[in-house]
Amino acid sequence: MVIAVWAIKNGKIQLHQNLMKTAIGCSLLFLVMYIAYHMTTPSTKFGGDGVIKHAYFFILLTHILLSIAIIPLVLVTYVRALAERFDRHRKIARITFPLWLYVAITGVVVYLMISPYYQY
Repeated sequence: MVIAVWAIKNGKIQLHQNLMKTAIGCSLLFLVMYIAYHMTTPSTKFGGDGVIKHAYFFILLTHILLSIAIIPLVLVTYVRALAERFDRHRKIARITFPLWLYVAITGVVVYLMISPYYQY
């Protein structure tokens, strides 16, 4: 997504389009695999204490809430681009991009924080 933003700011429209389609595809694929995994595997309890536990749950909560909100934002942003309503696309993309990036980064952070507690 970061490279896609760089691409559009530098006039590389086709690269931007390809990167954003890839980002949407990867996000969709991840969502399907995530749901399938969690439907077939028991939950893992976070085992940390103190400040790290509070940090984990804050990151997890914001990640979950924004991951729900980002779905319609990405869809609206994408549809506006497909409709060539670039003025409206740009306006919502300025909101969608940082939220989507936050969701992507915090997803990895949450995974790294909980992974020591997985039962293999």
